[in-house]
Amino acid sequence: MSAMSNYLENALVNATLRNTTYTSPATVYVGLYTSDPTDAGSGTEVSGGSYARQSAAFAAPSNGASATSADVTFPQATGNWGTVAYFGILDASSSGNLMYHGALDTSKVIETGDVFKISAGNLTITLA
Repeated sequence: MSAMSNYLENALVNATLRNTTYTSPATVYVGLYTSDPTDAGSGTEVSGGSYARQSAAFAAPSNGASATSADVTFPQATGNWGTVAYFGILDASSSGNLMYHGALDTSKVIETGDVFKISAGNLTITLA
């Protein structure tokens, strides 16, 4: 299950009800978190050990849901990343705005030498 951030909720309400322009990002990025990002974007994103957000492509939506259309593979960890339990979809490779977030089906301890990969179709964003 995924949730929208406060940032995206406000942007969409403004765009649909107040005629305020919202420009969608050309590229979206998946970030990994060790604590829940929450709607406010206040979680702890992984850092160090060669961690970097990875770009993601999503298939056309169907019934309010869209899944990744290609694998999302993070670089090999050169240090321990901790227990990754959450994901975020962001509009920039660093900083930027959190748009969607959710818990992973299973948390994973990432240690030196590990590679974290989300296979195509295994990350789905659903609007309720």
